[in-house]
This record gives sequence, C-alpha cells and structure tokens, in this order.
Amino acid sequence: MFTAEFWDERYGSKDRVWSGNPNPHLVTTVAGLAPGDALDVGSGEGADAAWLAGQGWRVTGVDVSTVALGRAAAHAVERGEQVAERISWQQVDVLSWDPAPAQYDLVSAQFMHLPRPALEALHRRLAAVVRPGGTLLIVGHHPSDLDTAIGRPRMPELMFTAEQVAATLDERDWEIRAETPGREVTDPDGNPVTIHDAVLTAVRRG
Repeated sequence: MFTAEFWDERYGSKDRVWSGNPNPHLVTTVAGLAPGDALDVGSGEGADAAWLAGQGWRVTGVDVSTVALGRAAAHAVERGEQVAERISWQQVDVLSWDPAPAQYDLVSAQFMHLPRPALEALHRRLAAVVRPGGTLLIVGHHPSDLDTAIGRPRMPELMFTAEQVAATLDERDWEIRAETPGREVTDPDGNPVTIHDAVLTAVRRG
C-alpha cells in the first residue's frame, strides 16, 4: 500500500476518492497566516493545494500517484487560471524523497500513514525545510479511532499521536502545539460517531 502502483489503482478505480474539500485543520491553521510558499505532501486529488493557491499561496503539491496528480491538476484548472498557475506538481516517493534544499513558509502533511521509522524520517525531512517563522502542520488518524465503527484499517502501527510527532522536534527551535481534537462523522449505518485526529502545529523560531 506504499507504492505508486497501489495508489494509481485506487485512484483509477473511481471518479473521486476524497470529498474535494480542503482539510479542516489546514483551513483553521492558515486563517491567520500571510500567504507565502507552501508544500503540500500527499496532495492526492489536490483539494488542499487548490484551496491554498486560492488564498494566494505558491504551492508545491507532491504525491506518489501520477493518476492523483493528473486529477489534482485538472481540479486546479477548474478553480481558475490564477489558482492553477500558483501550483507546481511533482511525483515523488515520500519513502526516499527529500524536499531540501527548498524552503517553505508552510509545510502540510495530511493523513500520511507510513511505517513508524519511515514516518519519523519523513517528518524530520519536512521539518528541515520550514523557514524561520514558518509553520509545520502534520495531521493523522489518532490510534483511538481503532475503537470506532467507521472502517479504519486495523493497522495501529500506521497511526500516531501528535505527541509522537512532537518528539521528533527540538523544543529549542520550535513553538509546538500537540492536540487531539474530536470531530463528528457518520458511521456506515448513519449513526453519529466522534473521531479524533492527531494534530501537530509547530512554528520554527526565527
């Protein structure tokens, strides 16, 4: 499930995999930030990248799947020429890819789930390309979601807490906020269920 082939097949299996809306934690985090250069990691069908570009950000969107990237580029064009022009798309394998020496004012990785050693290594590489004063935003499924009836894969080793992400950062260099907010969704039977996200927001000290 960590290969381009897996994700190309998944995206190719239906017209749309995700909602097409930007992730809510990204929207909340960016609300108080001045637009600059953003890196959207695991950009999927491009909703986050297109939304950021619509807010005036210059965005680099990366994903392992060329099918997803093609769909993302088309989504950006649908949002308008100015949005599409602010985004560059790259096909990368995050297991080995290093974004350095580029630098960004915002680095966002939403719901990237990898084996723990690979995930921690990725988080360190992402942190390294945040400019002074810039923001690192990492969001994932909290392990407590395994106890809900919403169809999460029974793979606890791929879930993490915000505190685990925070442990990869040096507090001398970062202002760190680790949170586990809840949000309400609907289970397959139509019942409301509260799930919890792992949300790490860190600002590099300047």
